[in-house]
Amino acid sequence: MTIHQTAPLLSVSDIVESHKFYSDGLGFNVTKTWEPDGKLTWCWLQHGGAALMLQQACADDPTPGLWGEGVTIYFVCDDADIVYREITARGVKATKPTLAFYGMNQTFMTDPDGYRLCFENPTAAA
Repeated sequence: MTIHQTAPLLSVSDIVESHKFYSDGLGFNVTKTWEPDGKLTWCWLQHGGAALMLQQACADDPTPGLWGEGVTIYFVCDDADIVYREITARGVKATKPTLAFYGMNQTFMTDPDGYRLCFENPTAAA
């Protein structure tokens, strides 16, 4: 068995707002969309080798407060300090990068629906 990529699907309360956060704020590129009746309902976002999908929530979805509970999505990058500077310059609120006990330099942020995200890079301590 060979697995080439993982792409989490995030249910979102306002796909336009989430699309803006991930593309304008974090620099992801939208590579695929589904727009029934001309309204964005789903999209695939890519940033290097990382991918995720956003889907506009519908009435059958779980309560938004439960989305992402207990889950953090980690993106391994070249330099979390650079990511921090770039995204905060675009208005994204993120923690200043810190060194985790296991040697990863990390910056954390939360998306508009409360999903927790971490961009991290290995250090010599890793």
